[in-house]
Amino acid sequence: MGVFTGMRVSASGLRAERTRLDVISENIANVESTRGDEGGPYRRRQVVLSASRMPPGRRFGARGIAPRRLGVRVVAVEPAEGELPRVYNPSHPDADEEGYVSMPNVDLPTEMADMLLATRAYQANAVAFRAGRDMLRQCLSILA
Repeated sequence: MGVFTGMRVSASGLRAERTRLDVISENIANVESTRGDEGGPYRRRQVVLSASRMPPGRRFGARGIAPRRLGVRVVAVEPAEGELPRVYNPSHPDADEEGYVSMPNVDLPTEMADMLLATRAYQANAVAFRAGRDMLRQCLSILA
């Protein structure tokens, strides 16, 4: 394992949480969008993350393990499944014959909670990255 492995892991976490925050922002921006790219109302999107793991039977620092494999990666950004809520609003341009409008399946309190979790995870990865950077600086100052 190299000197920069911990920083690479933290950087992968920073990238993943930034992607989550981007998707959450898009969901919040489209909370009232009744016309999406597919023609219907906007569907909430969610980020699918995967932990990059070492092969079974290997230990940290074992020969042949590429440090880039450690961390987290974004597997996909997928639309959330589930029913779209229907709201009675006969004056809306997208209302059906009965006067109901299909709305996005975005729940603002859920998005705000997800945003808070993603922000905290981003901050934790930033602190871990800074700690690795500071340890590397101290090592270099000893050599000087």
